Amino acid sequence: MALLADPDAPTEIAQRMARMLPARLADKSGPGRRFEVEVVSEPFTAETEDVPTLMQRIIDRGKAENWDIVVALTDLPLQSRGHKLVVDLSHEHGLALLSLPALGGLRLQTRARRVVEEAVLGLAGPRTTGAEGPPRSQAVLGPFVSRLAPIHPGPIGEEETADLRYVVSGPRGYLRVLFGMVRANRPWRLVPGLSKALAAALATGAAATVNSTVWTLAETLSAPRLVIATVGSVALMIGWLIVDAELWHRSAESSPEARQRARLYNASTVLTVGIGVLVCYVGLMVVNWVWALFILNSQAFASATRTPLHAEEYVRLSWFVASVATVGGALGSGLESDDAIRAAAYSKREQERRHTLQDDHGDQPSK
Repeated sequence: MALLADPDAPTEIAQRMARMLPARLADKSGPGRRFEVEVVSEPFTAETEDVPTLMQRIIDRGKAENWDIVVALTDLPLQSRGHKLVVDLSHEHGLALLSLPALGGLRLQTRARRVVEEAVLGLAGPRTTGAEGPPRSQAVLGPFVSRLAPIHPGPIGEEETADLRYVVSGPRGYLRVLFGMVRANRPWRLVPGLSKALAAALATGAAATVNSTVWTLAETLSAPRLVIATVGSVALMIGWLIVDAELWHRSAESSPEARQRARLYNASTVLTVGIGVLVCYVGLMVVNWVWALFILNSQAFASATRTPLHAEEYVRLSWFVASVATVGGALGSGLESDDAIRAAAYSKREQERRHTLQDDHGDQPSK
């Protein structure tokens, strides 16, 4: 069997899974059965999110390599017939297509392994025949579904290759996919990815920490005002990054499904950038606190603010300076290229998807 995975995170998940999958499958399938697992990393979702098209690509790839079973993994959120797809299975062709974001943002490796194991066991099991009754191996994901509702069977068109489909729906399903998309984007990579913005923020913080006017302002601001400064600076940074790098998704289609997909992508963008900026903010606060411990003179501080320099003053000053530095970082992010910001904010497949959409939009004739 083969694990056909999109580059980046899906490939990493497949490679970790492949180390233990043969033994686990052999144990669960009974004596005398042996599984050989091959991991193939390639962008099989390039230039399309259409599920039937992807299923046909997987079929063609499996036939070309003579694989008995193919499980394809992607970090793109897929939709079919108005539902967010978890997994499509075709017992006739021995294949499964798994959309990782639908598994949520927590314990992704474990959840993905469970789905793959149960899907493979169902695909490798005995096949029933007959026109009546439920699809083959209808209960292939039964234990998984009962543990992780709201996953449930979804509708399949007569012309489609899949004979069994699981989807998520409702508010919980929306949140599951949203958090899965944010995890796929890896928001913590935003910090090292924005080197120029981070350098500008650190320089602003270092300069502000030794400024007596900043000392006075920090001492006069109440805790609610410091919170407002935090929220304002973080929101400014998020908004600036999204607008400057054109991260906001605008759908060229007017269908309800396209609008829903655009809202989902934009929500994941805001959360991804927001988490990254919050990580930057906390890091700046820690760096400013350490810098203040090293550089501040208690007599000079007391002379300027008429307040003794104690632990509370260090925290208050580093908190306020972090807000000032974040604004400086927002200005410094203008020095970053749009490609650098997108690379820091999105997974590789999401970057390719957005680039394709931009090319398609640019190829449309102007009215």
